[in-house]
Amino acid sequence: MRPKVLIVDDEEAIRSSMKMMFEYEGYDCVLAAGGEAGLKIAEREKPDLIFLDIKMPQLDGLDVLKQLKAVDGSAPVVILSGHGTVRTAVEATKLGAFDFIEKPPETDRILLVARNALAQRRLERKVSGFRESQDARYRMVGVSPALEKVRDAITRAAPTNATVLILGESGVGKELVARAIHRNSPRKDEELVQVNCAAIPEELIESELFGHEKGSFTGAAEKQIGKFELAHKGTIFLDEIGDMSLRTQAKVLRVLQEGEVERIGSQKTIQVDVRVIAATNKKLEDAIERGEFREDLYFRLSVIPIRVPALRERSEDVAPLVEHFVQAFSADNNFKPKTFTPAAMEILRKHPWRGNVRELRNTIERLLIMVEGPEIRPDHLEEVLLRPVEGASPAAGPPEPPGSLKDFKETAERAFLVQKLRESRWNISATAQAIGTPRSNLYKKLEQYGISQEKDG
Repeated sequence: MRPKVLIVDDEEAIRSSMKMMFEYEGYDCVLAAGGEAGLKIAEREKPDLIFLDIKMPQLDGLDVLKQLKAVDGSAPVVILSGHGTVRTAVEATKLGAFDFIEKPPETDRILLVARNALAQRRLERKVSGFRESQDARYRMVGVSPALEKVRDAITRAAPTNATVLILGESGVGKELVARAIHRNSPRKDEELVQVNCAAIPEELIESELFGHEKGSFTGAAEKQIGKFELAHKGTIFLDEIGDMSLRTQAKVLRVLQEGEVERIGSQKTIQVDVRVIAATNKKLEDAIERGEFREDLYFRLSVIPIRVPALRERSEDVAPLVEHFVQAFSADNNFKPKTFTPAAMEILRKHPWRGNVRELRNTIERLLIMVEGPEIRPDHLEEVLLRPVEGASPAAGPPEPPGSLKDFKETAERAFLVQKLRESRWNISATAQAIGTPRSNLYKKLEQYGISQEKDG
């Protein structure tokens, strides 16, 4: 599609020469002899780029610029100025003009500015589209009173700089809450830096959070900027903060109290302005009693505590979530959306969902891929739900054993992990060491099986 350029100038010679030049270069071109006409044409034609003269009778170019920029998503404006109006043109750039060109305009200069302005507009549209897609991807879906309480807490917390502690089982959507707080905060145009404290090995987490200098330890071949520095002026989301070591907790507390970080291997103190949002699926009060979590850090983090309810506590959200996942997956994979029978939807609504929203999403994706035909019925659910499906079979009786070797292995592995976690009093590091697996791998298994202390402790 050819870019459309609007030229607003009271000099007919300027309009004609620029029109000829742009059309020769493959642009569409529309003309306006004055400010009022320019505004009307801009509203009707939706040009991609506007060249605007400063000195015009009746309506001055600066007034036109102000009205153009009052419209969201307006086209970039390049100012055309005579020798006596350069100062005014500079003022126009402060009002939002992309650039200014002195008259008489040179062809090469005009075309270069046009290409740059259009490139910036394309980038802005891509960024806007990306943000919209991200907002849709991380949108909190549901109609339950329990979820409305969470939304209300987000509304109250977002405009402030207070630290927030998000509580809830694995898979309930704690990350969505953190993103919603950031998206609605004064820091929304800055970075949201996310750190999964359980997925980073203990010996590396300080370097990840605070950075290090070159040569400060074995393997530090280059200087690294820490996550807190990267989040300066923005927000840092510390997910699974309950798995952070006491040593690292002390340093995080210093950041919260003093707004200062020190890279490993450096004596220089760096000031950072960061809002902290933390999340955990653990009961931190119990961890404090066991000496595994600092009480002073807990109080610093939980200025605004937000508990995200488990999916089984808000069954009325299952149907909207199913519809959301069906539409999103179908759009991403060019699938024709499938429908669920009322009986199938009722089974989904009553299912315990020990993996919460994450398990529901994975289940819906599997059904959309594996089920033939346009409709998903109760018999299809028997093959994908991890527990016996209530109401799917008229026969009542004791639960049957796992139907496949894979199901048996998963059931046995889950039971083994729960037992080992109980033996170590739900200490992730100790459990990982006891069973001979990296902590990051253990964390993935906890997510896969929906294991948490609240449910399995």
